[in-house]
Amino acid sequence: MAGMTKYPEPLVFGLDIGTRSIVGTVGYREGSKFNIVAQSVKFHDTRAMLDGQIHDINKVGEEIIAVKEDLERQLPGRKLKEVCVAAAGRVLKTMISKADYEFTENTVVTQEHIHSLEMLGVEKAHELMLKDNDSEVKFFCVGYTVMKYYLNDFEIKNLEGHKARKIAADVLATFLPEEVVDGLYAAVAIAGLEISNMTLEPIAAIQVAIPDSHRLLNIALVDVGAGTSDISITKDGSIIAYGMLPKAGDELTETIVREFLVDFEMAERMKTVSPNKKNAVYKDIMGISHKLVQQDIYDKLDPVIEDITSDIAKKIKELNGNKSVSAVFVVGGGGKIYGFTEKLAKHLELPPERVALRGEEVMGFVNILMEDVKKDPLLVTPIGICLNFYDQKNRFVYLMVNNERVKLYDNDKLTVFDAALAYGLSNSSIFPKRGSDLNYTLNGKKKFVRGSAGEPAHIKLNGEEVGMNHFVKAGDQIEIVESTIGAHAKAVLNEVVDLSSTISFVVNDLTVNCPKYASVNGSLKSEFYEIQDGDEVELLNYYTLSQLMQFMDIETPHEVFVNGARAGADTRIYENFNVAWIDREEIYKAEPFVTEEKAPEENPETADKNREDVPDTKDREKKVENIERMVRESGQVANDEAAAGKDKQAGKMQQKAAGNNAQEKDAPTKNDYVNQWIARNEKKGQAITMDVIVNGTPITLTGKSNYVFVDIFDKYEFDLKTIKGTTLVQELDGKPAEHFSPLHDGAVIGIYWKE
Repeated sequence: MAGMTKYPEPLVFGLDIGTRSIVGTVGYREGSKFNIVAQSVKFHDTRAMLDGQIHDINKVGEEIIAVKEDLERQLPGRKLKEVCVAAAGRVLKTMISKADYEFTENTVVTQEHIHSLEMLGVEKAHELMLKDNDSEVKFFCVGYTVMKYYLNDFEIKNLEGHKARKIAADVLATFLPEEVVDGLYAAVAIAGLEISNMTLEPIAAIQVAIPDSHRLLNIALVDVGAGTSDISITKDGSIIAYGMLPKAGDELTETIVREFLVDFEMAERMKTVSPNKKNAVYKDIMGISHKLVQQDIYDKLDPVIEDITSDIAKKIKELNGNKSVSAVFVVGGGGKIYGFTEKLAKHLELPPERVALRGEEVMGFVNILMEDVKKDPLLVTPIGICLNFYDQKNRFVYLMVNNERVKLYDNDKLTVFDAALAYGLSNSSIFPKRGSDLNYTLNGKKKFVRGSAGEPAHIKLNGEEVGMNHFVKAGDQIEIVESTIGAHAKAVLNEVVDLSSTISFVVNDLTVNCPKYASVNGSLKSEFYEIQDGDEVELLNYYTLSQLMQFMDIETPHEVFVNGARAGADTRIYENFNVAWIDREEIYKAEPFVTEEKAPEENPETADKNREDVPDTKDREKKVENIERMVRESGQVANDEAAAGKDKQAGKMQQKAAGNNAQEKDAPTKNDYVNQWIARNEKKGQAITMDVIVNGTPITLTGKSNYVFVDIFDKYEFDLKTIKGTTLVQELDGKPAEHFSPLHDGAVIGIYWKE
C-alpha cells in the first residue's frame, strides 16, 4: 500500500484554506516531478470564511484538524507538524521596488547574497507601501517574486556563481491586511501546526499553471475560487503584477439560493450540474420538489457571470498597463461554470480560444500516487502551495516581535538581532546612544564634555531576559524595549575654568588681589553660566580699569595712570601693573596740604602769618602739576624696576623724583596725599559697620558705605591660592553667590572647596 511506503524527505504539507473548502496535499519533489502521496478535502459546514478571509477561527481550526487527521491516516506512523499555506483576501496591495548592493571588490555571488538582496527589496517595497497607505490598517508581506536580476547594471536571469561588483533586483512584493494573516496563524495553531512557508494564492497558482517557458508571453492567470478571483500577469519572462477581486463562485451560488429558494448546499450541487443533462430535480427549503432544465439555471446566472467577468477583465487591463493581454488561463472551481470563459474573452476582446481552463494539461509533471484522485483545476493551487516551498529557494521562519509577526530567512543561526532588524528597529534603537557632546574652546584650544551613555535595549525571549546575540527559532515571542539616549553633556563655567585663582595689581602702592574673570563669546559671565555648544571661553588675565574700580568699590577718579600713562575705562591692567590716581577737583577744594607732624599751631599771634603762607591759585595749580608728574614718574619707574627685581633701587628713584619736584620745603609724599584723599572720600560716603557670619565665625566689616561678597576677605582669612578641591563654593544665606553679590547686616556666608 502507498501508505506504508517510506518516502524521501522532506515531505511537504500544503494547505489551501479556501472560502468553500480546505484542501490538504502532502507530497515530495523528485527531479522535475512532484509526487502527491496524500490528499484530503473538507468542505466548510458553515460560512466560516468569506471572500478568502477567516471569520470563525475556531470552526476553521476544527476543520483543519479533520484534514490533518485524514492525511495522517493515509501516512501511517507520520505526524504532520509543519505546513505551507497561501493567503487570500479582498484587500491586496502590491509594490515594485529595486534593491541593489555594491561589493567592495569583485565577489562571487552566492545564494546568501541573493536572499539578502531579495529581502532588501521586500523591505523597500514595504516602505513604499506604507507611504501609500493612508489608512490605519497594518499590512503584512505574504509573498514576493523577483521580476529581474541585474549583474553590474546588466539584466541577467540568475546571479548565482557570477563575479560581481554590484548586484540588483526588481522585486514585486504583495501585502495583505494583518488581520487576514493573523486569522490564518490562529486557525493553524488550533490544529497544532506551525507555518513553515506562506505565499499568496495567485503566486501558488502560477507555479503550476504558467511554467517559466510561457512567461515570455503577456498572459493572465485567473484563479476563480469561491470567495475571490486571484489574478497574475506575466510578461517578458517575469510576473509583473498580482491582483484580487472579492467576486467569485459564491456569487453564483448565492444567486441560485435566492432565485430557487434552496439552501447553500443544494445551490452548490445545482451550479455544477453538467450542461449536457437535460433535466434537473431539486427540493426547496419548504420540502417541495421541482423539476427544471439546466438552461433555466444558466438564464438566472447569466447576468451574474456577465458582471463577474466584466470586473475581472477590467482588473486584468488595469494590472497590465490599461490594455488587454494575449491570452488567459483560468483555474479553480468557479471558472468551470458554463459560459464563464466565453464571456471573459468577450470583455477582453480576445478570441474565445485565447481564454481557456487549465487543468490536467498543466499537471503533466504531477504524479498522483493514490487511487480515485484525478487531475483537476481544483488541485492547481494546493499543488502550487507545495511547490512554492521549493521554488522560494529558501526557508522562512515566522516569529513575533513586540506582538508583530516578522518573517526571517532561516540560515540556522538567527539571533534576536536579526529579528529586531526585520521588525524595523535600527541599530540606534538597539544599542545605547550617548547624549550629544558639548564642544567649546578655552583660550583658543578646542575642548569638549562627553554626553552620558544611554541604557541598552532590554530583551525578553519567551519571557526570559536574553541578549542581542541569543539564538531564535520559529514561533518565538520576543519583547524589545528600545535603547535610550543618554543625557546631553552639560557644564557650568566654574567647572571648565579655574575661577579660584587671583590676579594682583599695585594700586597706589598697595597690592590688591582680585579674583579672575572669564568671558564667553566676548561677554563676562558669572561662574554659574551654563556653557553652550560652540561657546568661546577665555580665562582673562587682565582687568579693565572700570572692572578694577568696581571691584574696589571706588568711583573712577578724575584721572588714573597705569604704569605712568593716562588710562581710560577700557584700559587693560595685567598682573603686577601699577595703578595710581589723583583727583584734580579734590586738590582744588583741599586746604593747604601739610603733614600731621608739621601742621602749625593756630594762635592769634601767628594766625596772620600763617594766612600769608597760603599759596595763591597759581601756586596750587603748580602744585597739582608737580604731584601729577610725581605720580606718573614714580608709577612708571616702580613698575619697570619691580619687573627687574630691583625694589630698593626703585624706592630710591621714587624718593629722588619726589625730592626734585617738591616746590616747598615740607611738600607731602604721594602716599600722604592718597591716604588723606581716601580718608576724606570714605568720610563723605558715610562709612558703616556691618556684622556677618562666615563659615560660622562672626566678623565685623568696617570702613565702607556698602559691602559686597569679596569684602569678607579683608577680615576673614581664606587661602584662595592653594586649590583644595575641584570647585570653590560661595554661598550667601544658603544660595549661590557671586564675587560682587551685595551683603546685608547679619548675612550668613559660606565659602569652601568641594570635589
